[in-house]
Amino acid sequence: MTVYLFLNPAGEATAQKLVKALGGEARSARPDPVAVLQEVFAQGRSIVALMAAGIVIRALASKLTDKTVEPPVLAVAADGSAVVPLLGGHRGANALARRMAEVLGSAPAITTAGDVLHGLALDEPPAGWKVSHPELAKPLMASLAAGGEAAVLETYRNATGFALHPPVLALGVGCERNAAPEELRDLVLATLQAHDLSPLAVACVVSLDLKSDERAVLDLAKTLDVPARFFSADQLEAVADRLHHPSNTVFAEVGCHGVAEGAALAAGGPKSTLLVAKTKSARATCAVALSPHPIDPEQVGRGQGRLFVVGIGPGAAEWRTPEVTAAVTQAEVLVGYGLYLDLLGLDKPREQTALGEEEGRARRALELAAQGKTVALVCSGDAGIYALASLVFELLERGDDPAWSRVAVTVCPGVSALQAAAARAGAPLGHDFCTISLSDLLTPRDVILRRLEAAAQGDFVTAFYNPVSQRRRDLLGEAKTILLRHRPPQTPVVLARNLGRDGETVTIIDLAELEVDQVDMLTLVLVGNSETRRTGRWVYTPRGYAGKHGT
Repeated sequence: MTVYLFLNPAGEATAQKLVKALGGEARSARPDPVAVLQEVFAQGRSIVALMAAGIVIRALASKLTDKTVEPPVLAVAADGSAVVPLLGGHRGANALARRMAEVLGSAPAITTAGDVLHGLALDEPPAGWKVSHPELAKPLMASLAAGGEAAVLETYRNATGFALHPPVLALGVGCERNAAPEELRDLVLATLQAHDLSPLAVACVVSLDLKSDERAVLDLAKTLDVPARFFSADQLEAVADRLHHPSNTVFAEVGCHGVAEGAALAAGGPKSTLLVAKTKSARATCAVALSPHPIDPEQVGRGQGRLFVVGIGPGAAEWRTPEVTAAVTQAEVLVGYGLYLDLLGLDKPREQTALGEEEGRARRALELAAQGKTVALVCSGDAGIYALASLVFELLERGDDPAWSRVAVTVCPGVSALQAAAARAGAPLGHDFCTISLSDLLTPRDVILRRLEAAAQGDFVTAFYNPVSQRRRDLLGEAKTILLRHRPPQTPVVLARNLGRDGETVTIIDLAELEVDQVDMLTLVLVGNSETRRTGRWVYTPRGYAGKHGT
């Protein structure tokens, strides 16, 4: 993921413009831009530095060791008037510079010789194309730059020297459920070798959509460094008349007469030819089709659907984790409660529902992901704490739609309201704590009261989520009564409202002073234990170090 580092308001505005258009993360490089640059560079993340090129050069000069693995680095004027690739021109920096220049209305300062003299770098071929023996590209480019001539082979066959391989091979595969990934990989590599076909010319791995979650298929795509794409049975049956080995048995099982051959031909297009008919191992099959034109995998079938269940934190962008930022940037569609989507501030397709329609949101996110889309289901705080992650897995367990089980689900943690409130107040969670939701919509009232009593008797620092609603006003008072039976009336209570958003307030009172009217639906109530204390404006719960050291 690209990181846009800025030093001043002008740079921040340009960074946010680029993030909105191209994705990535905007981050301040203050107070120490050298340290920040070196940190991000060490992480291997692409850097766009909205600052003087000299700062970047001096910061990174001592860190340069191997240009084949170092991330792209670009310097951009704070106002966007200049875009200069500094490192990794042929590892993505030149391409990124061109995209940024289009967004900013400026011209990229491309300096790499191949691009300047010939409009093409042999070690950075067009999208989807790959190079064999890339170590030979440099002397070839040097010869061309000096006015010499060079013959470059373009082929889908294996090559012993430098060659460009166009993405014209569609690799169709099939396998039994839970077949060993090694079996499918070995079958494919042996088949390609036997027919003198270069793995570098494979555009995509393709199969039936029932296999979109099959580990062997997905691992094979990773091994070949190409996308995995999938077709419905109807789409594969549409090419049944072109199959070399149609099977009635396969048709009876999955609704099409051939998976490997059918997927290869469907991906290769109507004018493709079957170079390799169905080839089998004990539990896997493969076939290869040749397209007369380069194959764009994005136009072939659909990918495995992905669902990111993300917690965006209480609201402030600086409390959002890099993983969550990357997930929402990658997502094609955002699903969530309108307020949470507004907090993201992203210009993306979105589907929002009202408060209280949680199951509808989770269902819709799964439906979209099952269509092959990359979806982010957006929650506030942490997705796994009184949010939608558990509901997603509950729906998967119910199995209302078998296609949902083939979606790749990733839960991305976020900063919870509990953590944010504790940080604003000091360190009230320094010892054992628990959280209790006072909402009785999904939890019986007697269960909530039993948990309140247990937390009070156990002397846990206790955080109350959903402390009140327009309808429910009494449970917080009952909680106060129960807690006062087990801890002092002067026990500190933190009332944290609208954390990380406009109108944030953090108020500290005694437990005896807690009243329902002080709290609303946007408030987190954090009650200390019998040892929690105040020091100045801070609240903390000692861990017991004083006793350990005899003080």
